[in-house]
Amino acid sequence: MRYHKIPDEAIRRLPIYLRGLLLLSEQKQQSISSRNLAHFLGVNPWQIRKDFSYFGGFGTRGVGYDIKRLIKQIKKILKLDVVHKAALVGVGNLGSAVLAYPGFRVYGFDIAAAFDSNPKKIGRKIKNITIEDVSDLRTLKKRTIDLGIIAVPCDAAQQAGDALVKAGVKGILNFSPCYIAVPKKIKVITIDIAMDLARLPYYMPAR
Repeated sequence: MRYHKIPDEAIRRLPIYLRGLLLLSEQKQQSISSRNLAHFLGVNPWQIRKDFSYFGGFGTRGVGYDIKRLIKQIKKILKLDVVHKAALVGVGNLGSAVLAYPGFRVYGFDIAAAFDSNPKKIGRKIKNITIEDVSDLRTLKKRTIDLGIIAVPCDAAQQAGDALVKAGVKGILNFSPCYIAVPKKIKVITIDIAMDLARLPYYMPAR
């Protein structure tokens, strides 16, 4: 199912709701009101109701949300109801941390392959993943890997992006602190930790 004219901000918040609901489900909670969910997540109740209204609304007046049902619906919207395989390009300090991070599996992501250009790293194993030569990225399509994660220096990011696109990926998570150009049909989300940190002092009280 496709949803049209949904604000990007609403889509960005859906994984936040999903994470909270998964935690509540682990605590054996069966239902929750929008007010209590908002308090648990640290957001406004009206924002949750508005975001859900884009998709038809999921709650029952006077009862709230069935947590398991809502988890299923959000996963379907985000296309997380199937496992997505991802390939990591760049296994330096950041890339190694990404490989070791267990949080991806919560959302159904499987980092199924890792690549690097450093001969000293190729052939090594991290978390049961054998690091491959970056020149073998062309094999991704045959391995049904449709997502790419870039964790290389800025000067190598565009080349990594080009190789991933050529290999058939449909989406890229870019940890390199620079813009990469890809065809319009490919979605790129860039995460620059230093840039987000640079915004923080603005909100801090003056010394």
